[in-house]
Amino acid sequence: MTHGPSLASGLAGSPARGTTEDWERVYARRVLFTDFLVLVWVVFGVQIAWLGIDSRLATNQSELRLSYTGISIIVIVVWLAALAVYDTRGSRVIGLGSSEYRLVADSSARVFGLIAIAAYLLNVDLARGYVLIAFPVGIVVLLISRWMWRQWLVAQRKSGGYSARVLLVGSTASVLHIAGELNRTPAAGYRVLGAVVSSGTRGLLPGSTIQGHGGFADILRAVEETGADTVVITSADDLPPERVRQLSWTLEPGKQHLVVAPSLTDIGGPRIHTRPVQGLPLIHVETPTYGGSRLYTKRAFDIVGSAALIVVLSPVLVVLALLVRFTSQGPVLFRQERVGLNGEPFRMIKFRSMVVDAEARLQELSALDRAEGNDVLFKMRKDPRITTVGAIMRRFSLDELTQLFNVLAGHMSLVGPRPPLRREVDQYDVHVHRRFLVKPGMTGLWQVSGRSDLSWEDSVRLDLYYVENWSIMGDLVLLWRTARAVVSSSGAY
Repeated sequence: MTHGPSLASGLAGSPARGTTEDWERVYARRVLFTDFLVLVWVVFGVQIAWLGIDSRLATNQSELRLSYTGISIIVIVVWLAALAVYDTRGSRVIGLGSSEYRLVADSSARVFGLIAIAAYLLNVDLARGYVLIAFPVGIVVLLISRWMWRQWLVAQRKSGGYSARVLLVGSTASVLHIAGELNRTPAAGYRVLGAVVSSGTRGLLPGSTIQGHGGFADILRAVEETGADTVVITSADDLPPERVRQLSWTLEPGKQHLVVAPSLTDIGGPRIHTRPVQGLPLIHVETPTYGGSRLYTKRAFDIVGSAALIVVLSPVLVVLALLVRFTSQGPVLFRQERVGLNGEPFRMIKFRSMVVDAEARLQELSALDRAEGNDVLFKMRKDPRITTVGAIMRRFSLDELTQLFNVLAGHMSLVGPRPPLRREVDQYDVHVHRRFLVKPGMTGLWQVSGRSDLSWEDSVRLDLYYVENWSIMGDLVLLWRTARAVVSSSGAY
């Protein structure tokens, strides 16, 4: 198959300089400024609260007198330098994922160790309270500051700003696939401006709003036309390594970037490792594990967490039980068979939010739901079976609080895939059964990604992603995001 002139000839000439604002540098400067303010506030605040304004001195054996004000300045400078050395404000880690937070915590911990070692070697008698308070508080406040900046950045990216301007290069199918994944997560900061495909299509690509800018010989021209600063190779079948190398040489260093997207999706970052071998970047993908100490840790987390929540929320549980009991006829609790770990059934309990004959009326309503295009999950925005109190409970997921007892009993987990009904399982494709490798959860990725507004395909994708990539730290993040999703009550009905 030929695609016109060679890539080398198509890339001949000097590339045009990018005209987009260097948002990475602007953002980094802003974050640097707030990091500086945070550290000054924390370090000097602890010094004044613990020791007073320069009232005590640190001395060493040579009788060199060091004021705590001087020490505080040194700590702030070293701390800021460590945050810079570990690239905590780099464009590769901001906006999405836990890497930024982890780097902030790691670099701060190393500063703590460095200060402790320096004080020991120089025989400087630092007040323990000063050190043991300043560093933990500093880390916490830094993380809060970074989280606030991330919320601002995500809002900017959703409106199209502060993002890499992307030109996709590859086959039409791979371009459409990668574009869909990038558009699904605007917080990642990749804004697709156009594409160059092997078929040489100009105009809108089939079934999309992505503008085609010709074939591989037109890459440089397409970069200039779109103003892209990032070229993403979506498939290498029609683009040999030599041509990719030529492309990387031609892009303007520091202004334009080259990204190669492997044919891997829904794989968590911690499972992916890159190892260069003789110039060949090998991507190692660890297989997911479902046993060992991680499962015992997860179970211990579930027991402690569910027991604590039951104690704390016991007044709320009592109030909800009384409301259900005295506002509609029928039992307080609703028990329903669900499918759990390894496909085993269990009885899930919820506060009753529907009329007593809800199950008998399900078949009629299911026919209406299928008419709306949903063949597996039954979801109806204005379900006539829901009681007045039930509607309020469902909106804020209060009817699901009794599932804490399912978690405590070991049938469910605090975080996991959605617990399905048997009739849903009977319609599953074979690959969907992988969701039964872990316990179903009270909450999960589906809960924080749209809840009932999700399509069946998106629900499956999120559940399988969780099964493949779960971790205790990820569970903590999902629990935090769940609290926010419940408060917003978006997608719950």
